[in-house]
Amino acid sequence: MELRGAENMGETRPRAGSVSSKNIGREQFLRKLSTSGSAGNIQTAMCLLTEYVGASHYLLARYDLIQEHGLDFIVASNWPFDLVRRIGAELVRGYGRSTEIEKCLSLLTPQFALLPDDATLPPHISRQYCSLMFCVGRTRFSVMLLFDDGLILSQDRLREVGVLAAYVLSLGDRREMRAERDFELTDRELECLFWIAEGKTSDEIAVILGISRNTINNYITSVMRKTATKTRSEAIAYAVRNNLV
Repeated sequence: MELRGAENMGETRPRAGSVSSKNIGREQFLRKLSTSGSAGNIQTAMCLLTEYVGASHYLLARYDLIQEHGLDFIVASNWPFDLVRRIGAELVRGYGRSTEIEKCLSLLTPQFALLPDDATLPPHISRQYCSLMFCVGRTRFSVMLLFDDGLILSQDRLREVGVLAAYVLSLGDRREMRAERDFELTDRELECLFWIAEGKTSDEIAVILGISRNTINNYITSVMRKTATKTRSEAIAYAVRNNLV
């Protein structure tokens, strides 16, 4: 697909009830993105970014959850559900085949691919879609965009969408992390969680923190109770999913 400047992009048909990024100034657009991200309203933010680049549909996937059962790795999407279900298995297989170097090199680089031949698409939508991988902290995400047949997307604007999407998601992560830290886990419990994630035993953590082994075990028991986990491994997985370590 040919890629050229944003000034040559085609128009998409507006959707009823959507907040169009085409009819507002850049400063107002960025302010709406920031407000949506801070409020945790990912769907509104992704609709703004989708319209900004000239696409029609978005799918946002979180790759650290891609091996989980079902479609839990889909963070938000306005793709038709049957199409989400159809592409989900393809995403799992494709991500598993990629090497770590390939994943790193693909960050913020627009990639174009074709949907399966048997996938049912909305009217006037191209079978070619664009994917863009980006990171928020240590978590990889990918936004996949559908667009109208014949539409030419701007590569520069696509990369900008990746940066802005990372910014929006980071706002929500900080809000959730503050809630976790302020109302659930204490600083000492977070320290213990960090060290068990590093593979340290209770005895080793006791030496590091200068407190008794029994106290360490009490902190870890408290962490597992608060996070509704039954083992240290489950507590570590919870911490990774929620960016606590």
